[in-house]
Amino acid sequence: MTDRFPHLFSPLKLRGLTLRNRILSTGHDTTLPTEAKVNDELIAYHRARAKGGVGLIVTQVAGVHETARYSAHVLMATDDDCIPGFRALAEACHAEGCAVFSQLFHPGREIMETADGLLAVAYAPSCVPNERFHVMPRALDQAMIDEIVAGYASAARRMRDAGLDGVEFVASHGYLPAQFLNPAVNLRTDAYGGSLENRLRFSVEALTAIRAATDGDFVIGLRISADERDDTGLDAAETLAACRHLEPLLDFINVTAGTSATQAGAVHIVPPMAYPAAYLGAEVKRIKAALTVPVFVAGRINQPQEAEALVADGAADMCGMTRAMICDPEMPRKAKENRPDDIRACIACNQACIGHFHRGVPISCIQHPETGRELQFARLAPAATPRKVMVVGGGPGGMKAAITAARRGHDVTLYEAGDQLGGQARLAQLLPRRAEFGGIITNLQRELEAQQVRIRRGIRVNRALIAAEAPDNVILATGARPYLPPLETDGSVQIVDPWAILRREVRPGRRVVVSDWRGDWIGPGIAEMLVREGSAVDLAVNSTHAGSALPLYVRDNTVAELHRLEVPITTYARPFGIDGGTVYMQHNAGGQPILFENVDMLVLCHGHQPETALEAELKDLGIRPHLLGDCLAPRTAEEAVFEGLKVGWAI
Repeated sequence: MTDRFPHLFSPLKLRGLTLRNRILSTGHDTTLPTEAKVNDELIAYHRARAKGGVGLIVTQVAGVHETARYSAHVLMATDDDCIPGFRALAEACHAEGCAVFSQLFHPGREIMETADGLLAVAYAPSCVPNERFHVMPRALDQAMIDEIVAGYASAARRMRDAGLDGVEFVASHGYLPAQFLNPAVNLRTDAYGGSLENRLRFSVEALTAIRAATDGDFVIGLRISADERDDTGLDAAETLAACRHLEPLLDFINVTAGTSATQAGAVHIVPPMAYPAAYLGAEVKRIKAALTVPVFVAGRINQPQEAEALVADGAADMCGMTRAMICDPEMPRKAKENRPDDIRACIACNQACIGHFHRGVPISCIQHPETGRELQFARLAPAATPRKVMVVGGGPGGMKAAITAARRGHDVTLYEAGDQLGGQARLAQLLPRRAEFGGIITNLQRELEAQQVRIRRGIRVNRALIAAEAPDNVILATGARPYLPPLETDGSVQIVDPWAILRREVRPGRRVVVSDWRGDWIGPGIAEMLVREGSAVDLAVNSTHAGSALPLYVRDNTVAELHRLEVPITTYARPFGIDGGTVYMQHNAGGQPILFENVDMLVLCHGHQPETALEAELKDLGIRPHLLGDCLAPRTAEEAVFEGLKVGWAI
């Protein structure tokens, strides 16, 4: 059954624990916990992945001291009240054959938010601020260091008492242990500063205390960044030296990249699709070659063949595939059963996973909205009465509705006016460094095939066709078209929408202004595409910064690339009119004019307006259609797919 992935599905032993395979769900914030404790929602989330066949789940960070509350949704392990929740979580995962560790955590100066909105008092080895959250910490004194070390020990003891199999000491991403290690952050002159041995003293004390508080079978590992990817962060040599020094205290080392402290480093916490798959392979292989304990790795490992290659090559002993299982909890089982084509592959859009976390709501997936909603969508009930269902529109939302309705036993036909399915996702994949977005189409098409949904391409549905087919239910997923705001113009500048650029319906201008109202990936993507093709481009955004509606790491990576390409970005810009080759805009906060001169093309990335013509035609047929996605209200693929799930679930 595992001929294609023999290394990935070989067992791995850590002390007295044997993991059933080399697939790991790394510690990641879900925003599911409430009142700083494990709850039913978090248990259901992890149970789904355990049932799907993952070998090891490392749960999200658990704070070891009151000063570790780096967000409003953090789990805490500072008192025995946490034990019942962790015990229930461990039992649920163990019942599915999966081992469970918890991350033990202190952020140091990396405080993101507080529950009441007030700024926190943060602690670090020295009074050195971070760049990303603009936190100026207090320097830790000896008494506080001792408290935090004791906190690690007591938290580990609670995890052991709860029945977990081990813990992971989080020294990655610029958090407190990494702050002690980093000579740019640790300016101490006492026993915790200066030499490598001194800068690792905090970690040694904490790991030693953790072992003393647990037992000989309890697994203790370390998570660390191979390179913090910033001039102010730890580099590969410093990380390797730290790993060698700490190795005698550890059962495994889990390698990642980046730091929370800077925009450049934070992108690597959850790297977007601009980064290649398994891009840390060479770095982790160098670390593993210098160590004897098992070494894990994470970093855009989205497919089983990528993980198999890393393990087979000796680069790593275990692969973190977290987003792969956010997108498809059954990925391990499908791989083990030699069904890789059935895997719903993650496209690293970051929109509903880390994007939701950064907005303070439970994580999900734009392709699999059941993620994070396991209790709500635990069981898809068969339809009491199978019905004839007509789905109009073959974008992601229409496809998801057709799939869900067919899974319930309905007789479903999907109609698409064009010759290919995918809707706007077909355009999205044409932008620079966005090709992987097309994976959402591939994945949904595979599910349509599995459910044997009839597909009628090249047919524009109208009132007469619906009357002739006489369906019991009509689902409209007819999408939207570009919106062009009214502008006063003398015709001296060509005005186009982004679809015309992507479809190659117009020749790009020599001097182009891209006006971005939405703040998503379209405006920056068009600007990047045009400048790469030789146009001189200005990006004018109708918000405080470019990419204001994008997930943070996608935004930062995109803005960094625009800066590298020397694309000027003007903020607070509202288009007003055109005269004599000059595009006139208005500062939308102050009202002052903004001028772009000698322009020959204006690309208006100003969102979309819904296609409602068919809805209007159906009003006198006595049919009340179900609307979803952009024809209901133009938004994103995430809303369309979620509404497709809900409509298909309900009819």
